[in-house]
Formats: sequence, C-alpha cells, structure tokens
Amino acid sequence: MEELLENLIAYGFTAVIALITIFIYLKRKNKKSESTHQKIKKAKENGLFEPVTLHPVINPDSCIGSGACVAACPEKDILGIANGKVQTINASRCVGHGACFHACPVEAIVLCIGTERRGVELPHLNQNFETNVPNLFIAGELGGMGLIKNAVEQGKQAIENISLKLNQASNAEYDVIIVGAGPAGIAASLKAKSLGLRFLTLEQDSLGGTVSNFPRSKVIMTSPMELPLAGKFKLVETSKTELLSLWQDILEKNNIKINECEKVNEIIKPNNHFIVRTSKGEYTTKAVLLSIGRRGTPRKLGVPGEKKEKVAYRLLEPEHIHNKNILVVGGGDSAIESALLLAAENNIVTLSYRKDTFSRIKPKNLDKINRAIANKTINVIFNSNVVEIFDDSVSLSVNGSLIKIDNDLVYIFAGGELPTEFLNKIGIKITKRFGDAILQH
Repeated sequence: MEELLENLIAYGFTAVIALITIFIYLKRKNKKSESTHQKIKKAKENGLFEPVTLHPVINPDSCIGSGACVAACPEKDILGIANGKVQTINASRCVGHGACFHACPVEAIVLCIGTERRGVELPHLNQNFETNVPNLFIAGELGGMGLIKNAVEQGKQAIENISLKLNQASNAEYDVIIVGAGPAGIAASLKAKSLGLRFLTLEQDSLGGTVSNFPRSKVIMTSPMELPLAGKFKLVETSKTELLSLWQDILEKNNIKINECEKVNEIIKPNNHFIVRTSKGEYTTKAVLLSIGRRGTPRKLGVPGEKKEKVAYRLLEPEHIHNKNILVVGGGDSAIESALLLAAENNIVTLSYRKDTFSRIKPKNLDKINRAIANKTINVIFNSNVVEIFDDSVSLSVNGSLIKIDNDLVYIFAGGELPTEFLNKIGIKITKRFGDAILQH
C-alpha cells in the first residue's frame, strides 16, 4: 500500500511538472503568435506586407513551425510564427537571400517572383537558365536573382549547362561569350576557366557591374559565396572597395582578363553560332551568357531641367562633396544610403519620396533614416514629386501644393528600365511573372 502511494505521488508530481511545462510552452507560443499577429497588422498598415520581388511562400500544410527559417533569415521580421505556422510579415523588405528556403527541414518554402496582383517582367528561362533562343543563357539580376550569392551560383550553373550543350561542329572563335562582369559574370568566367572553355568576358562599364556603381563607402551585405578556382568566402559586411579588390585578385591569379568599357551593341545568330558586335569589334561564339543588370538605363523623371549638369543618377564619391544643398529623389535603399552618406559630409540633404512611407528598404536602413529624421540631419518630404529643376533651386509638388527649395545638386534614384529593346532584338521572350516559383525543392 505504501509503495502504491509513493508511486501515485511520483506519478502525480511528474504529471504536475508536465502540465506546468505544457502551460509555459503554450503561454510562450500564444505570446509569440500574438507578437507575430501585431507585426503583421503593423506591416499591413505601413504597406510592408505585400512582397515586391523575390519572396518566400510557405505551404501551411507542410510547415511544422520549427522556426528554422525565421532564425536563418539575415533580415529582420520578414518571417514569424503564428498559431504554430510560419507566416510572412514585412514581405516587401525581403531581398531574396534564400536562407529560409535552405533552412526549412520539411521543404515547406518556395521562393517566388511577383504576386497574383503585381507582376514582374522577366526573360523566359528554363531550369538550365537557357532562354527561348537556343544556346543563349541568362544568369543573375536580369533573370531575377540580384543577391550576390544567388547570382554567383547561377553564373556557375549556367556555364556548367553551356558546357554540356556546346556544338562541336561550329568553328566559332569562342565556346561562350559572357556579357557582364558583375557577380554572375565573374563566377561564370572562373567556372569557364576551370572547365577549359574558350571564353571572352565583356563589360560595358568596369569590373563588378552594378556593384562598381555603388557609392564608394557603401557597405554591401552578402552571404557566404563559393567561387570556382578560389573557394568559399564568408562575407557578412564588406565595403565595395574590398569586394572589388577580392574579385580582381582572384581573376589576376587565374590569368583572366575582362574586356572593360566594351559595350555589346548587337547579338545575332545567322546559323549555328552567334555574332556579337561591340563598340570595339566583332566576335563569333557557340553560346552566349547574359549576366547584365535589370536596370539597363536609369529611369528619368521627365521634368524640365532634368538635363542640367547638376543632375546625376548615381553617387560615386560622396566624400568629395561638402557644404551643398542636395536633393535626393527616391525611397529605395540606394536613395536612403546615398542621402545618409551625403549628410555625413556636412551637406544639407533633402530626400523627396512620392509615397507616404518607406516600404522597400532594409531594416538597418530604415533605422538609420528614422534616426536621421529625428536628429534633423536629413529633411524627408513624403508625398512629394519633383516639378522642375532650376540652376539654384528645385520646385516640388507636396500634397498638391508647390514649394521651392534651395539646391546645388540633384541625385535621382528612381530605378531603371529593363533593357527590353535590346532583348527583343536578340529574340528573347519576356514574360510577366505573377507569383511563379523561382526556387523550389
């Protein structure tokens, strides 16, 4: 009887401990769910809930709520757990790292481009990165993958696929011509070298492509990337200069020369090979890999005075600009980062944005610009549009009223236009993607 009583007490104590544990677990779970619901509500109010480009889509039937994807995401509050399932929160801030996709233990996440309501124009590609034009491939930002690590991976894989499709009967000068020397183009060049291919890499600007146009002081966020012939590099925060220097060293060690300042004007395919005409010559090749940016040419505002010399569409050396009245136009990361860099150089900086809140910037940039607003180091004018640019001032429309501010320089960051005409002339089909999967298990 005594032993039975002791067992009952032991079982009862264990049951109480189990109940307390379950209670604490459920309380924490409910607290976490409530926190996620509040963040989603706030994201919807601030216009941050709808994704802009590449973003994760979670299958609730497969999700087990492990939280591995939430922990893996390098950004802040893109994902959260509510009612035991992962949900997107500030989806418009997702930059497509793909870390959540790789971290999910049950393959419940796919990375998609566009949404059911907002389409994104992209060249038509198959799973091997080949366009509708046989032996013409696309990798990197133009194909929807702007993140450095993802662009690097696409560049490598595209060259591997090209090497398997080469037409041995063709007597072209090159096996492949790589157009663009950004992250995808650099990785593709290294991969082509490792495979012993005859290749040529052309860049209309300078090494680094889009990266080379970043402000000199800009910090670039990257994930670990693995480059052919060089190995893995873990870069969490690095400057533009350091990243370009790294790429340059790797290329030099492997005797790879990039034809810089050579713009491709035309690509035609008369028979079993391509003819690539550039600003400096003409080449023949069995295959072409386009690793150019999506922006093509900067988007203009189309306002009077925009052709003045004081107007620019990129900021290269903010450290040389001091004591100026500067207007920065735009609400994306490039505009925010440029405004912050200019403000740090003792300039009077005004930021004009056509919407009423920032909805597409990285959390760190949002924190910085909010601090700058609070400290009055940058004057942000929401719901504003440039009306006219004068020699010493700029006219803005703000909620229907006109204001004029003193001005010495104008920097416009209104995005860029897809090089549609160039792609159409080659024969590449462009489609609008509405929530299509780019990466899936």
